Amino acid sequence: MSQVVGFVGAGQMGEPMVVRLVRAGFRTVVFARREPVRERLRAEGAEVVDSAAEAAAVADVVIACLFSDAQLIEVLGGPEGVLANARPDAVVVSHTTGAVSTVKDLAAARPDGPTLLDGPVSGSAEDIAAGKLTVLLGGPADPVEAVRPVLASYAETIIGTGALGSALGVKLVNNALFAANAQLVALAAQVGRELGIEDGQLLRALSVASGRSYAADSILRTGGFAKFEQRAAPFLRKDVAACVAATADLGIDLGQLAAVITEGPFDLS
Repeated sequence: MSQVVGFVGAGQMGEPMVVRLVRAGFRTVVFARREPVRERLRAEGAEVVDSAAEAAAVADVVIACLFSDAQLIEVLGGPEGVLANARPDAVVVSHTTGAVSTVKDLAAARPDGPTLLDGPVSGSAEDIAAGKLTVLLGGPADPVEAVRPVLASYAETIIGTGALGSALGVKLVNNALFAANAQLVALAAQVGRELGIEDGQLLRALSVASGRSYAADSILRTGGFAKFEQRAAPFLRKDVAACVAATADLGIDLGQLAAVITEGPFDLS
């Protein structure tokens, strides 16, 4: 019998995940607040319910795709939350990028289950729709393996990183490096303009040259620096703030990485 998937957080990233889950044949039970989203997901074949507790109660695997730690605590914690209402043998995957301490505290509050995994993602809504997302998974080995077939509905690469919280650690480092790379590309473009090189020409050339980077390719795909900043900066600011907070809590100095992130042309602080 196919696993039942509960889903909470059908936003910009979550909605295409639900669509992929349904099309992969999973019975998918979704809690979404916005009626247009509820209608679209019903049309796709998802079962739409009225609370996170309802979505969690019937599921073998519960996926939470939320924007912030505050939302994660609200939805997973408390007597009406996912962790209190999911079966003890269920596995809960959090796709939220946030503090390691948050997932550890949530898990510690429910020592008898369900199992909570931190599962931050790398990629875009377009990657999800194409089934090419990358998911990092922190937590015990058996639950990590148990959720792979479910996450493979929308993820091409699923990497186990070790204990609970380790995936968030990897993602925070990744996000800091991506933010720094984006700032370096913007700085390089300033030099290019002084040399009389148009931004699009530079980005297209970089995409096939040794200076190529995922950040440069992302800027090119989104239509240039202004559109990239408008689209990506709100998420990067959140991720950078989470990385700075997490490393500060541990007494870790980001050094030159922080300098590049905060002093570059994009407003990421």
